[in-house]
Amino acid sequence: MAVTPDAVPLGKATAPSPERPQQIETASAGLVLGLALAQFGTYLAVLTPVIVTLALRVNQIVPEANRGAALGQVLSVGALLAMLGNPVFGALSDRTTGRFGRRRPWLLGGMVAGLAGLVVVALGSSVLTLMLGWALAQLGINATLAALTSCVPDLVPDRQRARVSGIVGMTLSLSLVAGAGLAQLFSGSLFLAFLVPGLIGLVSVGFLTVVIGDRDRPARAGAFEPYSVREFLRSFWVDPRRHPDFAWNFAGRFLVFTGAACVTSYSVYFLMDRMGYDGTEVADKFFLGTLVMVAATVVGSIVGGQLSDRSGRRKPYVLGSSLGMAVGLALVATSQTFAMYLVAMVVFGFAEGLYLSVDMALAAAVLPNPEESAKDMGVLNIGNALPQSLVPITAPGLLAIGGSGANYSALFLFGAVASIVGALAVQFVRSVK
Repeated sequence: MAVTPDAVPLGKATAPSPERPQQIETASAGLVLGLALAQFGTYLAVLTPVIVTLALRVNQIVPEANRGAALGQVLSVGALLAMLGNPVFGALSDRTTGRFGRRRPWLLGGMVAGLAGLVVVALGSSVLTLMLGWALAQLGINATLAALTSCVPDLVPDRQRARVSGIVGMTLSLSLVAGAGLAQLFSGSLFLAFLVPGLIGLVSVGFLTVVIGDRDRPARAGAFEPYSVREFLRSFWVDPRRHPDFAWNFAGRFLVFTGAACVTSYSVYFLMDRMGYDGTEVADKFFLGTLVMVAATVVGSIVGGQLSDRSGRRKPYVLGSSLGMAVGLALVATSQTFAMYLVAMVVFGFAEGLYLSVDMALAAAVLPNPEESAKDMGVLNIGNALPQSLVPITAPGLLAIGGSGANYSALFLFGAVASIVGALAVQFVRSVK
């Protein structure tokens, strides 16, 4: 992969040229399918460990009393590297001048590295080995995500973005249920439970690179400064004074995903500790809970995307969906039976679907510079990744309230409050209705 050495003033927007990916008038069904499959496969590879298989792997090698802290260490290191890697790989993708374009080398190369990391995790026999393998997996997969998330602003016209965002966004939840299903299918072999999702991710991303084809052009010569220490640091920064809408959207996204991370990271232990399911039962219960949540998410994504594109409005759907996620989290916090937990998952899932249907459309609308879509989307994606790091750090303190070490009500109510504040933050965005 080559990186352009030419320079222009920082922050200067440049006119479209033949070297830039050209946004088409209408995104074809093939392109939408490719984006959806790639997003599904990538999330399947990275989220299956987050929601279930890493917890089970830690449970195999760490005493029960220490498993929560050990899982938090592994997840936190990986999430920190994901947070750092996403904007850096995005900036490098924006600059790539090789003949295969700006996005395709990072899409495929990242998934190969991610798959290698998953194999290390599957074979590791110590917490340190799990941390190293998970770090490699997160870096590789986030290189893929950095290129993948920029494909919507690159290639999808604004009038289709909420619908495409809804279709692509629902794959996150579909990947959760598929990951839970694969974990259940390969419950006798955790190695396969790590390997198969990674292989599916690699194949699905490969399909997208074929669909994109020559629309993925190399970086425009002279569009960027040389990639230096200054540019590396700039990869993590968008001036909130010059781009306040971007900043408010980042804040809202960070807070909403903080609430979501409480569910994705700690549902397995919630079912084990509060509901009393053992290691052999929890995979089945977790799969059922994820299944009903995903069904609700799919409905919410379809409804939200259609209504948002027809009305041309984004913020009301962000507000309503974020508040709905808070209600779902509050219901989880108070659940004492598995039936009540399922009701909470339906509420949370439908609201999450509404949110995902407008999230990417809103993000694309507030990007400061189309030439740097991957870098800027990478900065926004810190809002997704950072909660994965902070929630495991914060969770032990919340769980310890009252002295039991299992105060899941405090954890999920914390997530509910974060979602409410996130909903309010997005209302300060001025350039989007």
